[in-house]
Amino acid sequence: MEALRQDDPRRFGPYTALARLRESASAVHYLARDADGGELAVVTAARAALASVPAFRRRFRAEAGIAERLAGGWVQPSLAVPEDDGLWTAAAYVPAVTLAEAIGLAGPLPERAVRILGAGLAETLSRVHATGAVLQGLAPQTVLLAGDGPRLTAFGPLGAAASAEAREGGQLSVRLGYLTPEQVAGKEAGPASDLFVLGLLLAYAATGTTPLADGPVEEAAERIAHGSAELGSVPDELRALIASCLAKDPDDRPTAGSVAAELALEGAAGLAKGGWLPGPLAAAVTDQGARARALEPPSDPVQDEGPAGGDAPAVGGDTAEDSGTTRFLGTVRAPRSDRATAQLALPRELPGALPGGPSGEDPRALPGPASGAVPPRPAAPAPLPAPAQARPYGYTHPASAQGAPAPLPLPGAAPASTAASTPATSRRALLTTVAAGAAGLVLGATAVSALGSDEPAPATDGKPAAKPRPTAPGRAPDPRWTYHHPAAGPAPLTAGVWRDELLVLTDTAGATAVDLRTGRKRWERAEAAGAQTVMAAGDGLCFLASPTEFLWLSPEDGRIRHRLRYADQFTGVPGMKVAPLTGLTGSVLWFTGSHTVTVKSPKPKKGKKPGKDTQVVRAYFFAYDIVRREELWRVAVPAGRAPGTPAYRLTAVRDADLVVRQDAATLTPADVTAGKGKAVFRCFDRTTGKLLWNRQFGTVAPSGAATGDEGGRLYAAVGDDLQAFETGTGKPLWTLNGTASSLFGTPLPAGTLLHTTNRNQEVGAVERATGRLLWRRSTEVPLGGNAPALTLSGGGKTLLAADASQVTAFAAGDGRRLWKFQDVGVQDPKGATVLAPYRVLAAGRKNVVVQRERAFYALPVT
Repeated sequence: MEALRQDDPRRFGPYTALARLRESASAVHYLARDADGGELAVVTAARAALASVPAFRRRFRAEAGIAERLAGGWVQPSLAVPEDDGLWTAAAYVPAVTLAEAIGLAGPLPERAVRILGAGLAETLSRVHATGAVLQGLAPQTVLLAGDGPRLTAFGPLGAAASAEAREGGQLSVRLGYLTPEQVAGKEAGPASDLFVLGLLLAYAATGTTPLADGPVEEAAERIAHGSAELGSVPDELRALIASCLAKDPDDRPTAGSVAAELALEGAAGLAKGGWLPGPLAAAVTDQGARARALEPPSDPVQDEGPAGGDAPAVGGDTAEDSGTTRFLGTVRAPRSDRATAQLALPRELPGALPGGPSGEDPRALPGPASGAVPPRPAAPAPLPAPAQARPYGYTHPASAQGAPAPLPLPGAAPASTAASTPATSRRALLTTVAAGAAGLVLGATAVSALGSDEPAPATDGKPAAKPRPTAPGRAPDPRWTYHHPAAGPAPLTAGVWRDELLVLTDTAGATAVDLRTGRKRWERAEAAGAQTVMAAGDGLCFLASPTEFLWLSPEDGRIRHRLRYADQFTGVPGMKVAPLTGLTGSVLWFTGSHTVTVKSPKPKKGKKPGKDTQVVRAYFFAYDIVRREELWRVAVPAGRAPGTPAYRLTAVRDADLVVRQDAATLTPADVTAGKGKAVFRCFDRTTGKLLWNRQFGTVAPSGAATGDEGGRLYAAVGDDLQAFETGTGKPLWTLNGTASSLFGTPLPAGTLLHTTNRNQEVGAVERATGRLLWRRSTEVPLGGNAPALTLSGGGKTLLAADASQVTAFAAGDGRRLWKFQDVGVQDPKGATVLAPYRVLAAGRKNVVVQRERAFYALPVT
């Protein structure tokens, strides 16, 4: 979701535009409100640069007609289609994220979610194929994941096109996102073609990568036509079905009805009952819905507004790729693919599209809801509990037991202290030539590949990396690449992963971006000196917070796109000082700030000496939208220890509220006395910032390790033990006993498990619900020092424990010790051995980045 631009139309018939919801190659999708009933709708408006092309107008109206006939089931009902010449449609709004956004936010879907997704799409395809028609509307950007099941938003090749542009002579040039073997051979697409694309889509949903879409672009056509799809990462129960959909011969592919039955015999709606989305996605969908309902029509003046119900004059003439950066609200946009170089010029119609006459109507009329095999309309979604097999909640921000700021959670990236995973996406475009003509069809706008292929990445010194050696049991894998921050400059202050594409380092001299594929430096920017951390802004920018301002940088070259000084943005808080940032969820950033005000002494009574003016610190807790670049709310909070800014740690984020705890180092002596040696946790309403409660849990100390989850539990170190509490009541749930002086560190929730760490250099796993110990292993590091810091790999199978001596990898399921990694002999320029502790950052499903001061290593993991 994105704020309206200045030249966007504000009215579409009875609908008032509130925000940009999504973009496609041919249209912009607006969130709008009905002036009569106040209901929310999605208005799909054609891009102005294409609206004058007759072939585009016919195709747009034809696909709008298909959407009307398919209404019901997993297709949102059409609310309005202009009867005049207007090129827009309106459909009922449902909170949802695209499949591409979902993979970017939470990684591959669990098997059950893939089944529901595939069954819902196959049910819709079955209705289309019953008439002999072809849909050609499936793509990661056209499939939505809503709370009660999937939704389809494109109903032909135009709606699912990767790019579309007008050319001289009234021609329409399009670039398709997915091709099939028969299309590569120059044949017309048929119903079986939809099944091939469905197989690609389900493999993408299950693994985060698209089969046949990796490798050099010139090999794409050969792989599509003759190559074998790599499905080793697809769950066993789904592999055979997806493989059958990807059969080269269309006659060997199953029908849509058989796919729907095999995936969900009771139907997608039946299987989805009780919730189907992983925790991070359910939260993102809920958050988007809340934001949508709270939106009001913009107050800025309307410019060049056309007549109601007519063509939208200023939807934007650029294609989806060329429209520049956009600002998304509450969702994460998957990285766009590289531009393709060949396109198909279409004077009238798209090949393989649903045929239509001059009016664009399809003679093979699709059945309406009454005549077709329409699945029952899903009921309104109930509150969504996270499924038992769901990935760990991606919004928690545990603090370290030692008081050092923990890395902030990234949308779509897993920081060192979370288990959220994000697949890495390829930015290669696939080019293939159609044998039946001179025109080219381009595949790849939605293709993705795994971060870090099996090919060795080039070394940072320009020499080819050594061929990886076989990994011996217990021996760490060879790094894919290494990067050493220049010794001549200051050491990095912070390191963060941006969308599994960049490793961004900040120091007192500036910010440096390192490409996560190659380990090569991409750019440096002195303007970002002293920044706290790196976050992904929803509009595809890299967000940094310096001591005096917010910065939005281009990930391509580091150029500053936006900068806002605190003094200019936050009125009423002159000279504001900002503490280390609290956390980020979606596009909302939480942080604390303070300023000093002078309180005049009261006027003295007659004959009395005037008193002295006093200096008072006033502190606030802020919610700020980094996409819209505006303050959402602020609430006054108690000031901290001098100089007065309290630092809050994000303990847990739930649908309606968030729980924080003040950093012990910023507590005033009065706070410590009032707390009687126990930590105070605060809960704020996410929408308004209202303080809901202050609470202590058992005898959890102000500096004791603690984290929460989306289910309302708090896990905290209490003496030598680890305890779980119910945050709503403060009631203890279970206790995991430790040994004398073991002192638990910050635990790590991961699905149904809670991974533990302690100062005896042990890591383990317990059941989150009961506290039952499943396994506990030693890192074999000499006792002493802090508890190891835990990171779960993006694939969820490897648990990594980092301390001052090494990084130890364990199998997350059973605790088998896999290997140890040590950076032995790395020295600073004066020859002293580096003593900095190790740190691990998750970077995609198959990689982690290990840091030791100036040295960074990309290691393959599972």
